[in-house]
Amino acid sequence: MNMLAATEPAANVVCVRDLPFAVLADLLTQHDLQLHQVADGEKIPGSFWGEPEAGVIAHNVYVRGDTPVHSMLHEACHLIVLPPERRADVHTDATDSDAEEDATCYLQILMADAIPGVGRDRLMADMDAWGYSFRLGSTKAWFEQDAEDAHSWLLQRGLLTA
Repeated sequence: MNMLAATEPAANVVCVRDLPFAVLADLLTQHDLQLHQVADGEKIPGSFWGEPEAGVIAHNVYVRGDTPVHSMLHEACHLIVLPPERRADVHTDATDSDAEEDATCYLQILMADAIPGVGRDRLMADMDAWGYSFRLGSTKAWFEQDAEDAHSWLLQRGLLTA
């Protein structure tokens, strides 16, 4: 899986500003993460890809109104798949592991179902529009036909139930 930020900032994706911030913050709180809203136009701390992509530092996820929800979920899931003791050391770059990257993508898709008005189908379409790239050509094809390793990885670590 390769992930590239969209070259068109106007990509029609659901952004943080489109949803109640409290809903997003509550979802991350369930995973011992803190969501922080950065003012429009300000630099996003810990953003690996640069604005408007979400940033991560330890147990914190940083977003602006124009941050895509898929980016917020992706960065949050990077932290969720890490043991808590590794989270504390994260600043900007959460992993160099392909297995963790795949597990992160899988989990972000599942977590989208917990956000009213988003859901997995919309999130996968947004991931495709933004430039995520998977071997089978689309996020949905990867999730439905090629993500067994990611699913197993999450199950083995107790992050999913059977």
